[in-house]
Amino acid sequence: MPLVVRNTPRTELQVVDGLAAAGVATVHEAQGRTGLLRADIRPIFRPARIAGNALTCEVAPGDNWSIHVAVEQAQLGDILVVTPTSPCDDGYVGDLLAGSLMAHGVRGVVIDAGVRDVATMTEMRFPVWSKAISAKGTVKETPGNVQTPIVCAGAYVRPGDVVVADDDGVVVVPREEAATVLKTAQDREASEASKRPRLTAGELGLDLYNMRGRLADKGVRYVDYSDSE
Repeated sequence: MPLVVRNTPRTELQVVDGLAAAGVATVHEAQGRTGLLRADIRPIFRPARIAGNALTCEVAPGDNWSIHVAVEQAQLGDILVVTPTSPCDDGYVGDLLAGSLMAHGVRGVVIDAGVRDVATMTEMRFPVWSKAISAKGTVKETPGNVQTPIVCAGAYVRPGDVVVADDDGVVVVPREEAATVLKTAQDREASEASKRPRLTAGELGLDLYNMRGRLADKGVRYVDYSDSE
């Protein structure tokens, strides 16, 4: 029997927005290179960068009924995360659902399936990350779970976990770890900011990152070219 779980916990939007500013690559590194969705989940337009609380939804193949159910549970700052119960590339979300989601405060959609009306959603500036683009529509016959833990594109996602999405992909941060990951991400950004001008000025990463000793330990040898070789 499908479940709709109401009043689920969410991460504070101040933390969510901080993770959005850091971006997917930095957040992924900051939490030990975990939480990435599959690389084929791509934005329908670029540039795009958002973060939000996961509003989770399971859908049957070729059926988007549960997405309409999920809209009712949406809160300001959510991102709808959709996974089909078996693989399907049909166009589950189009401009009409996008407008409805926007009206309820949803920042975007991440879906391990297809979407359509991408030109209109691009004009609307409603960001979507999907596995496919497909004109094929869906029916409304089989409801699924809403606001329950799911696996989307290989990543475990619970309601209220932080979803960060940009041009590099999508990463999920467990809500209990979000503040800690944000601090680590900000520290990483500060470290990178100190290195950037040195690298752009020509300093070699080999020296900046003290790699030469490790290369020697790995047996790397430098030899000069000779015609006799």
